[in-house]
Amino acid sequence: MYSPDQNKSIINFLFEVGILSQTPRSYAYFLGSGNQSVAEHINRVCFIGYVLCFLNPEANMDKVLKMCLFHDLAEARTSDLNYVHQKYAKADENKALSDLANTVPFGGDIKSLVEERNAGKTLEAQLAKDADRLEWLLTLKEHSDTGNTRAESWIPSAFKRLKTDSAKKLGETIQQTMSDDWWFSDKENDWWVTRNKE
Repeated sequence: MYSPDQNKSIINFLFEVGILSQTPRSYAYFLGSGNQSVAEHINRVCFIGYVLCFLNPEANMDKVLKMCLFHDLAEARTSDLNYVHQKYAKADENKALSDLANTVPFGGDIKSLVEERNAGKTLEAQLAKDADRLEWLLTLKEHSDTGNTRAESWIPSAFKRLKTDSAKKLGETIQQTMSDDWWFSDKENDWWVTRNKE
């Protein structure tokens, strides 16, 4: 139950969430390009989660979106470890999440949602995990499209991580679509030369 004397812990939580915008995604060390923050990653994961719920209307969208929102929350305390780091170092994300959850009145909700997501047994968990994986695939495609051959070579293994049919179909389309297609698909149009000016 909430009481006004918990406001300070809630504000501390909101300050902590702000650290995610300052926490770099560590793939860039090995990819050789990029400067995405954990907060930026979470933002697009949430949009992808929404899309996956649209494609899977039987899923509980509220739960999926919360899982997407909270999935990397512990990285405010642990930082982001990429795949190479994870071979040699272990971040105790469970402890970080538990410590955080103990400070706010809604901590139990956050903890149970992240635990369900990480277990990967429910449809909602599978969609939330695939949203995370699709965000990585989109990021790699963006880097590949601007000439990073290393990113291009990482795409096949990233695609293989996808579990749900809808995510696999989106993953196939990601690989076939240029990342600037959303605004430059009509690149042969004279507008790009004249902008309708004489």
